[in-house]
Amino acid sequence: MTQVSDFSLDRLDTLLHSHHVKLGERQRGRLHWLATRLGAPVIWEGPESHIAGSGLVVVLEPPTGPRAELFFRTLDDRSVVVIPFGENPAFDFLKSKLIDFGTIGAAGSEGPHELWWGGMNWGAIAHHDVRAPLPRVESCYARALGADHITHLARSLTALELDFDITPRDDAPAGPLHGRDKADFILQMWETHDQPILWVDADAMLLEPPHLPAAIDGDFAVHKWNRWEMSTRVLYFGRSAAAEALLRTWRDFSHAYPGVWDGHALDQAWSVVSSQRALDTVWLPRSYHTMQGDQGTRPVILHKRETTTASLGPDGGYPKALRTARRACRTGPPESLIVITAPEATIQPVTVILRDTQSAGARTVAASVEAVADAFAGDPAGFSHLELSLCPWQDDVKTATAVATSARHRILELAPTDPIDGDLFRTLAATSGSSLRQNIVPLRRPRSPA
Repeated sequence: MTQVSDFSLDRLDTLLHSHHVKLGERQRGRLHWLATRLGAPVIWEGPESHIAGSGLVVVLEPPTGPRAELFFRTLDDRSVVVIPFGENPAFDFLKSKLIDFGTIGAAGSEGPHELWWGGMNWGAIAHHDVRAPLPRVESCYARALGADHITHLARSLTALELDFDITPRDDAPAGPLHGRDKADFILQMWETHDQPILWVDADAMLLEPPHLPAAIDGDFAVHKWNRWEMSTRVLYFGRSAAAEALLRTWRDFSHAYPGVWDGHALDQAWSVVSSQRALDTVWLPRSYHTMQGDQGTRPVILHKRETTTASLGPDGGYPKALRTARRACRTGPPESLIVITAPEATIQPVTVILRDTQSAGARTVAASVEAVADAFAGDPAGFSHLELSLCPWQDDVKTATAVATSARHRILELAPTDPIDGDLFRTLAATSGSSLRQNIVPLRRPRSPA
């Protein structure tokens, strides 16, 4: 894809500041990347906002009911929608009407939100920059399966003139690789080579060069089966510290829990890393995960399997509490939206539960998240680290509380309308009592979002 707009970072910063939108450096860079390809972003804050014909739309409040219908009618077929507060469940309905393109995780007090971007179809960014260096394709298989098992993959990679390795393993039983073996191998290849790594299962074949992950240049790319199950059949890892952190965390989880389905172990690693780093994730389209018998999909990567859920992901035991959040490309309780570690620690961790978020506006919730993160960054008061969870419903509060209690965290429960002071954690640290759970409401009103 070629650059079509000279929209500058200074203009972007001015636009964001005027609408009190706080983005981390990586999130700001992705929005600028989109602006240089699609034109200046237009802010949507309600039906009075004019977005007809706009290539890039930034949504600050979730459209619901008739507003949602009006919003979709004004979207161009090639528009890209960006949600700076993508962690808020209030945006789930909007996301469900669009195709997930990518997310960028929270990164401390400088960027305490999850940025989400998506659109009507991939056509808006389909003409990828073919000059972008393509990733190195890596795969391995059990030698007991025989050389014929990799014939199609090897021939297709050779024909496309891609750099690749397909390695037989003597220590693996005939059949699909265990998640820990796959994670070990990918990490070894990531450490060996200086190129981004594209893992492809050995029983697949490439019909076109994998331009999409190379052109977008994220930290990590994966296809989500049914929009929530991470499939490990195709995985992209860039050359960033965030990509390495995800890969090592997945490897560690796979070894610690060898009986857990590898996609779920990867999912949990993604959640942990996304809460602590601005992990730039690309949600690969179905063309990178085409199965035999799929209709209407022009494949980039074709897998020699029929289209069945049983052949791809977990059984019904997959935690149902996580599915809604994963469909919407966000973390959900009891997992933390953001984790911030203090430079010096003398006492236990602290969990902040932001409850009743479903009854507050998106900007109000975002301001509360920023105020809590800023308060901890300014004065952690000796707490080792902060974990912040968004809990729209009381069941979410109970679950997050149980998890934090079992980990011996101090617990602070707040509503988005509660005032939040810079001394929030100093006040909490000064309280005493037998209960780990405290409700502390400081006296001063929260600052305006910035």
